[in-house]
Amino acid sequence: MTAFQNDVEAVQALKETNGSGWDAINPEYVARMRAQNRFRTGLEIAQYTADIMRRDMAEYDADSSVYTQSLGVWHGFIGQQKLISIKKHLKSTNKRYLYLSGWMVAALRSEFGPLPDQSMHEKTAVPALIEELYTFLRQADARELDLLFSQLDDARAAGDQTAVEFLTSQIDNFETHVVPIIADIDAGFGNPEATYLLAKKMIEAGACAIQIENQVSDEKQCGHQDGKVTVPHEDFIAKLNAVRYAFLELGIDNGVIVARTDSLGAGLTQKLAVSTTPGDLGDQYNSFLDVEEISEADLGNGDVVIKREGKLLRPKRLASNLYQFRKGTGVDRVVLDCVTSLRHGADLLWIETEKPHVEQIAEMVDKIREEVPNAKLVYNNSPSFNWTLNFRQQAYDLLVEQGKDVSAYDRDKLMSVEYDDTELAQLADEKIRTFQKDASARAGIFHHLITLPTYHTAALSTDNLAKGYFSEEGMLTYVRDVQRREIREGIATVKHQNMAGSDMGDNHKEYFAGDAALKAGGKDNTMNQFA
Repeated sequence: MTAFQNDVEAVQALKETNGSGWDAINPEYVARMRAQNRFRTGLEIAQYTADIMRRDMAEYDADSSVYTQSLGVWHGFIGQQKLISIKKHLKSTNKRYLYLSGWMVAALRSEFGPLPDQSMHEKTAVPALIEELYTFLRQADARELDLLFSQLDDARAAGDQTAVEFLTSQIDNFETHVVPIIADIDAGFGNPEATYLLAKKMIEAGACAIQIENQVSDEKQCGHQDGKVTVPHEDFIAKLNAVRYAFLELGIDNGVIVARTDSLGAGLTQKLAVSTTPGDLGDQYNSFLDVEEISEADLGNGDVVIKREGKLLRPKRLASNLYQFRKGTGVDRVVLDCVTSLRHGADLLWIETEKPHVEQIAEMVDKIREEVPNAKLVYNNSPSFNWTLNFRQQAYDLLVEQGKDVSAYDRDKLMSVEYDDTELAQLADEKIRTFQKDASARAGIFHHLITLPTYHTAALSTDNLAKGYFSEEGMLTYVRDVQRREIREGIATVKHQNMAGSDMGDNHKEYFAGDAALKAGGKDNTMNQFA
């Protein structure tokens, strides 16, 4: 007997114990509503999705070809449509997640209006978006099951037992739209206590994976902009601990922490690390500083010095009161960051790079894996990269290495449309196509994400619609480029009333009021034009 049928029988027994007052209650309708509301709390979602991520991480350790992917989202509807599309085209949500981007929360969800990615937006917007995303994903479950229940009723009415058995099987084996969300907590929005409090809210909303970066909270910058300032490791470890305590307090013992390092592109620090013993973690952090050796006689008013191996070293302090690291130390700082994070509670790593280059990432991961063999990455396949130019330059360099004639190309102008149909462009596009597969096999990338995809796709599609609609084409632009494609490609939103829950509401009205129900889906509903 299936779980659904067990629910029907349990409600039937409950109904019988409550006598005639429950005569109007249909046990199967109750079982349907329970199936449509499988997840009742955010913590249930966090535990369910944490289990998925842990399983996927173990499978990746055994076989690096089974990496995972996600797309960034900034609204519940966008997240819902991604999962509906995944189920429609790929038949399963397996290994597909969502990513909640702090950049998109700042740019699109703040009451201040669009903001740069500098942790200036309301911190409450982050857990609120997680809750919104899971509300829409749960609604997608309810809607899809409602369609199956309606088809089951029709099959029963028609006496089609084959269809009844098929639909019953689909209901029993229904795959939820609820998937893991990797959620960006920026640099923690304050001190470790603030990080802990916000992490709790995010987990209570359903987050099973929290990504935190090693920048200074009040100086936080987008990972692809200049001016990034990192913190000493002890400061970052305290925030890793804060997130872990939040998971453990709420009972999500296998919650996932993604430790991000911005050190590759961050040349500044706000603090000198505390060091008590030569070679300790603080000493290692300070060893990367840009310093000059001085004598006591050289000391100026307000100078800060470090004593190392009997020498007095004065870190170069900028007018901003920040200290700078030596040029060329980024890779070594990244490796130290990653090894330290993994040894202090992080589960996955995020290395922010300035370009998508498999060997650059692999060089760092190889060094990390010398210390932590199963180190795994989450990698930002960022729209901040010019993918076409980067990979055409990589293809150009490869052709040069192979001794091929590249005299027909100008390496600095490879973005030009004149190169689109060339051998070099085709080689570059193939490298882009296989980038995720290649990087997962060679560079330890467990999860690939695009942070801001729908920010760009929404802008592009809106530009195309506006260009045609406000011209001589008028309504033809919308009909030809939107609605006709929705109909012919089976996009569910063409029936927007159904997507918003109108048909589910009708069914509930029938559950509650029987033949007296006043339903919206009658013969005069224009959605019938899209049957």
